[in-house]
Amino acid sequence: MRAIWKGALTFGLVNVPVKVYSATEDHDVSLHQVHNKDGGRIRYQRKCEVCGEIVAFQDIDKAYDDGERTVVLTKEDLDSLPAERSREIDVVEFVPSEQIDLLTLDRSYYLEPDSSSPKAYVLLRKTLEQTDRTAIVRFSLRQKTRLAALRVRDDVLVLQTLLWSDEVREAAFPSLDEPVRISAKELELSASLVESFSSDFDPEEFKDEYQEELRTLIEAKLEKGDAVDTAETFGEQEEEEAGGEVIDLMAALRASVEKSRAAREGASTSSSGKKDAGTTATPEGAASAKKSAAESKAKKPPAKKPAAKKKAS
Repeated sequence: MRAIWKGALTFGLVNVPVKVYSATEDHDVSLHQVHNKDGGRIRYQRKCEVCGEIVAFQDIDKAYDDGERTVVLTKEDLDSLPAERSREIDVVEFVPSEQIDLLTLDRSYYLEPDSSSPKAYVLLRKTLEQTDRTAIVRFSLRQKTRLAALRVRDDVLVLQTLLWSDEVREAAFPSLDEPVRISAKELELSASLVESFSSDFDPEEFKDEYQEELRTLIEAKLEKGDAVDTAETFGEQEEEEAGGEVIDLMAALRASVEKSRAAREGASTSSSGKKDAGTTATPEGAASAKKSAAESKAKKPPAKKPAAKKKAS
């Protein structure tokens, strides 16, 4: 496998350099279009509608058309976007694994540790396993902001991109709104049929019959001599530079936990103070609430900053 992206997986102040690999591949036989008269390869050309020239791929920019005007976006324009420049996979939250809707799962990627020590990588993997949680992350890949689920498969961290909520269509079928009567006998027979097909799923037992038949047909034509010579059309691309190292893992973990705890306690203290101020009817109650808030502030001076920052955003 060849790494398609390199960056760092970050949660709190912990930084885990990783390489990203496509976890799946298409096994379909690659077919080209040819002229049925002489077998000549059919190729599509990128032709400019203004000057009529055939344009090389490196000379092509992207554009947005609103119906009346067209805005041209160069590669430099797109590369200048902050999200595109980021090389981080940022953990947003950890959620119960069962809350991930399978319908939203898109592409899958393997993450490989990209540092001299895989300790931070293994720590995150074990944490996800023990807590039975899935990390929701955000990152940018190929000029798109992606939302993804980070989970464990065997001993490897797997990144599965998720569809955005507005990309999932609503299933609204009027025919399903009509009442349907199902008898107990019909339900019993249906359950019996399901039981007769019950088994443990083994993906190795299933084969793509069409692709196997297609390969057999191609091999038969090759043996028969019904073929022409072709040249290689694809090349390899160079890999990008390696990521950085993980430094002071325990310190970063401790600081992240303390920062998160301070933010929660600060928000809780602020909420409690507001509630007491609104419901206290006696001077003694007001003095007690004021004293409690002052003591909390003295113990946790950093707690007020994250709360104020959250409110401002």
